[in-house]
Amino acid sequence: MSREISTVADGFSFLECPRWHDGKLWVSDFYTGRVVATDGRREPAVLAEIPGQPAGLGFLPDGRALIASMRDKRLLVRDEEGRLSEHADLSRVAPGLLNDMLVDQRGRAYVGNFGFDLMAGAPIRSTGLVRVDPDGSVAVVAEDLRFPNGMVLLPGGVLVVAETFAGRLTAFDVGEDGSLHGRRVWAAFGEAPDTDDVERALGALAVGPDGLCADAEGAIWVADALNARVLRVREGGEIADEIPTGLGVFACMLGGADGRTLFLCTAPSFAEHERRPVREAELRAVRVEVPHAGLP
Repeated sequence: MSREISTVADGFSFLECPRWHDGKLWVSDFYTGRVVATDGRREPAVLAEIPGQPAGLGFLPDGRALIASMRDKRLLVRDEEGRLSEHADLSRVAPGLLNDMLVDQRGRAYVGNFGFDLMAGAPIRSTGLVRVDPDGSVAVVAEDLRFPNGMVLLPGGVLVVAETFAGRLTAFDVGEDGSLHGRRVWAAFGEAPDTDDVERALGALAVGPDGLCADAEGAIWVADALNARVLRVREGGEIADEIPTGLGVFACMLGGADGRTLFLCTAPSFAEHERRPVREAELRAVRVEVPHAGLP
């Protein structure tokens, strides 16, 4: 079906990790170092400034925000007055820049990292997921992931993570203690590239899964970072819907009053040297039929 995509706000550097919370969409703007929020009607408000570059966002049970500071590999907590403090230091367990994050109902944060220097074109290296518990303690809970990116927690306690450079979504069962087990492929978009060269891998991928969100039918919306589209994917890999986005899209989030607005983080490209000096990124939105479910 034909859908109208609207621009909610523009003038950003590179938007990532959108989260619908308490009537507003929170989102990180990488190269301005800002976390902003909008209800879709007013100009975005700046809620935090993160010199280490903001990435993953989430919320503790008491409503405080967690913010992944990419470059210094710290997890920060923002209180109701907007003050920031350190929640956890991940520098010993994260070999690459911090990336996306999922915070569960108990306040446990699952944090990914690049694993290698993507922007410098370094060889691809697998990395892991780190769990940060509410008391700030840190544990590696999954390894051998090819660029862990967006995550969702489906009803029933299944965590699904996008492995961007493997072209797949990988699932884990979440234990009562927050451990991850039962690893399996939730959806694959072709064979994983058998190379550690970034350019060759990008050329071999049919889909570059980036940010994720889930809906009430158990499907997952996937931002395809390589093909300027979002895909609605069912377990097993069936593509149930596809929406071209006009610009590259790197993250998505269902929100709005009824959970049926799909917000899109768009930009012409993802390369840092292209995005940092300009303000061409846009927050866009499109209406869909099935509302949000699960986390984030």
